[in-house]
Amino acid sequence: MKKNVLISIKGVYCTGEESPEVIELFTTGQYYKKKGSYYISYEESEATGYEGCRTTVSVEGDGKVTVERSGKSASQLIVQKGIRHQCRYNLGYGDMTIGVSGASVKSSLSDRGGNLEFKYSLDINSLLASENEMYIHIHEPA
Repeated sequence: MKKNVLISIKGVYCTGEESPEVIELFTTGQYYKKKGSYYISYEESEATGYEGCRTTVSVEGDGKVTVERSGKSASQLIVQKGIRHQCRYNLGYGDMTIGVSGASVKSSLSDRGGNLEFKYSLDINSLLASENEMYIHIHEPA
């Protein structure tokens, strides 16, 4: 199963000092299942600031979400409820290691598409950098 899909993504980012920043993206991409995990893959655009990169989100059955960006700004985030992972992240100036603490992962993904929601916090040197929420909806074009 590999199919072309419509992807809507809403990210909510809060640094605590200001109002939350909300970013919404509507794009096309590929959706497939491999070894029991679902994968969502799409090309980034100039609008996201990551033009020339490909982002792949994988969702394992145990509630583990991995977001990998390949290209000039490669990074990896692992979100798993109740677990803090150390991940590499590139802001365009070089790689840095950040802590990613998963708060929740909810998935209704099936072979037909569905919804994925995950919440996590980022820390740098154990100091809270931001609280984040991601909402992803996958569906086949009409």
